[in-house]
Amino acid sequence: MRYIELGKTGMRISHLSFGASSLGSVFRETNEKESFEAVEAAIEGGINFIDVSPYYGHYKAETVLGKALRNIPCDKYFLSTKVGRYGKDGVNTWDYSARRVTDSVYESMERLGIDYIDLINVHDIEFQAALPGGLQKVVDETLPALVEMREKGIVGHVGITDLQLENLKWVVEHCEAGTVESILNFCHYTLNDDALLDYLDFFEQRGIGVINASPLAMGLLSQRGVPAWHPAPKPLVEACQRAAEHCRQKGYQIEKLAVQFSVSNEQIVSTLFSSANPENVRHNIQWANDEPDWDLVHEVREIIGNQQRVTWANS
Repeated sequence: MRYIELGKTGMRISHLSFGASSLGSVFRETNEKESFEAVEAAIEGGINFIDVSPYYGHYKAETVLGKALRNIPCDKYFLSTKVGRYGKDGVNTWDYSARRVTDSVYESMERLGIDYIDLINVHDIEFQAALPGGLQKVVDETLPALVEMREKGIVGHVGITDLQLENLKWVVEHCEAGTVESILNFCHYTLNDDALLDYLDFFEQRGIGVINASPLAMGLLSQRGVPAWHPAPKPLVEACQRAAEHCRQKGYQIEKLAVQFSVSNEQIVSTLFSSANPENVRHNIQWANDEPDWDLVHEVREIIGNQQRVTWANS
């Protein structure tokens, strides 16, 4: 396992990280025993960065993760959670106001059973872009509230997350230097979409650490195929299915290749995956510590085609 400093935070985190969304039964119904074992497998395998959110499972993921961490020494991991995106009784809600995000930090600490959060992220800022005040509210209200908590020592570091890379760049450009210390982006450094490459120098020049998420592109790069809710257009889904079959014929799981590719760029500090299955966690760790078959990477990317990057990025 490689450990690289996240921007200028001083946190040296593993190049593969554990996303706890699965613990909230986001993708399938899960049980606590299996979830606890998945977290333990991650720590035992050398992963030292765990990411969660109150939105995942509408508070369930944080609650289950908090229980799982009770028996794990706190010096074994860095913990990240988020503010701004929530849900209750099956209803999703968004609130990026200073008061709500401040309250949210304390609520998350209570669910997680901790008194300090290593990294607090503003969750999926694209949703605030569609609300009154737009992204300017993130700059003028949300982030200053979190910076104040950082100055008080309640949280260690502040970051932002989004699918849309241009939103992350815009907020960084309109903030005072040092406000945003890390960004988390998903589905844009995968076998089918490497749009994140266009932004790596921008973030690196500003000392901002980059975290990538979802190496399987939310199931797009898997033998099982995408869930019904997946936003990818049909031509991309079909191309990825052809790529998965090509890998199978070569005796190489596309999931393995996808993980190996996503952790291969050292400008990206860490790549997040999520699973509540301890065996899947162990497989991902093993894969991430081996070099990919680069010839197969090129073949798969040829099958998927360059135009798919644009289609998926804009979907």
